[in-house]
Amino acid sequence: MKVLITGATGLVGTALVQSLHRGGYDVCRLLRKKDADEQETKRGCDLEWSAKSAEFGLAAQNADAVVNLAGASISDGRWTPDRKELLRSSRVETTRGLVAAIEKMSPRPKVLISASAIGYYGNRGGELLTEDSAPRGDFLGRLAEEWEAEATTAQPLGLRVVRLRFGIILAKHGGALQQMMLPFKIGAGGKLGPGTQWMSWVGLEDVVRVIHFAIENDAVHGAVNVVSPQPVTNAEFTRVLARVMHRPAFFTMPVFALRMLLGEMADALLLSSQRVVPRVLQESGYSFLYTDLSSALTAVRNS
Repeated sequence: MKVLITGATGLVGTALVQSLHRGGYDVCRLLRKKDADEQETKRGCDLEWSAKSAEFGLAAQNADAVVNLAGASISDGRWTPDRKELLRSSRVETTRGLVAAIEKMSPRPKVLISASAIGYYGNRGGELLTEDSAPRGDFLGRLAEEWEAEATTAQPLGLRVVRLRFGIILAKHGGALQQMMLPFKIGAGGKLGPGTQWMSWVGLEDVVRVIHFAIENDAVHGAVNVVSPQPVTNAEFTRVLARVMHRPAFFTMPVFALRMLLGEMADALLLSSQRVVPRVLQESGYSFLYTDLSSALTAVRNS
């Protein structure tokens, strides 16, 4: 099976490419010129690609699946107007160009797996959120909604479209957890603000396995929450992380300090509450590697 991947050099993309290679898949990474230039070694098929070109090289022909993981990091820098535009264009416009390129392919792939995020739901307190829950109109909610809308334009082209709403991905090298661990390493860890906000997390290994599952399982389509079945509050996350790292967690980061440091990002990424469950995955028969936070964090620490 041939799989085309955008965002192949990111946290999830790198792990996915390695996993697909081990599984015997024919993998073709769709790289921006910058990413292509930075690659010291090439594995399989690498194609320099731009969303504006709306076409792939011949090596991409006869692909069975496309996995769209492209998107600038949400947490790398304050949300200035220019940064927000980059976050939008790297997701929405890239997905639009990707679908335009797929339209020109003959034969076309059978499935498009496209990334999204649980930011789609906005700040919802303790409300239990499933794939049927409505979006919330803050910046991240609008961004995710627009991002997903572009992906669904592949459906009339005959593709099965899966929109993966990622939660907080736990990984040792990169992602949110790496930043969360920093204050604990120096003994200054603790909860963020009130600590009552819900955090919906998932291990990187499960993320990769879910993508495999979505590629292979024709019954999976539409929105899919990629989160553990057991979300926790920030206070509980802090307690478990401190125990796993063998560090204290005495401090509390005040809300005003978070807002001074991060601006709008503080409310959207650190203080927002999203109690999300993976109903579609559970009903589809997916079996999680990590369902409790302690085992997931321990696995990350030992990796």
